Amino acid sequence: MAGGNGELKLVGEWASPFVTRVKLLLHIKGLSYEYVEEDLRNKSELLLSSNPVHKSVPVLIHDGKPICESQIILQYIDEVYASTGPSLLPADPYERAVARFWTAYIDDKIATPWDRLFRAKTDEERAEAMKQLFTAVEALEGGFKESSKGKDFFGGDSVGYLDIIVGSLVSWVKATSVLAGAELINAAKMPLLAAWMERFCELDAAKAILQDVDALVEHGRMLMAKNAARASK
Repeated sequence: MAGGNGELKLVGEWASPFVTRVKLLLHIKGLSYEYVEEDLRNKSELLLSSNPVHKSVPVLIHDGKPICESQIILQYIDEVYASTGPSLLPADPYERAVARFWTAYIDDKIATPWDRLFRAKTDEERAEAMKQLFTAVEALEGGFKESSKGKDFFGGDSVGYLDIIVGSLVSWVKATSVLAGAELINAAKMPLLAAWMERFCELDAAKAILQDVDALVEHGRMLMAKNAARASK
């Protein structure tokens, strides 16, 4: 991995897709970094001092200076290391706006019900979150068509900003499909997105960084069981 341009340290948590976003880009850029696994049930002084506002991961520390929130971190890396590896955001302002629109959509319309799915205290709450999640994901088929313009990736011929945003969710897509008993990205309904997911999983970065699906399934079951137990008290 490439060095230079200062020391990089990433504070994260293995299951977080937001942390996965940053790991993917660092790998694609070929950047060396120290990874610090955080216990979010017992937050470290490093995390609390680096991100005192949200107290959440990921945090990228560059030469002692913390950068918080995954979208901001991705764009920071792309700007600081512009000459290292491929550029992330499109050069065209309109295409950049489209990429940012779909990123906001994912973080609002997909990540929110996904989080509720695992935090639900009743079967009814879980079923409603699942319904919202499946509906929201279907819209990404149109997002891929608009962004890719008939090519292999959201970024066109090569991996771009949206590929990393959506790609960071791939292991959770597979784990949630197991937990739900239904394919979250259904090839019959979303053929473009399903084909993209297969291509993305063949990338060296994906093979190196994406979480083990079985481990996420167990993690998801643990989260659902914990929240169900709280509801029964």
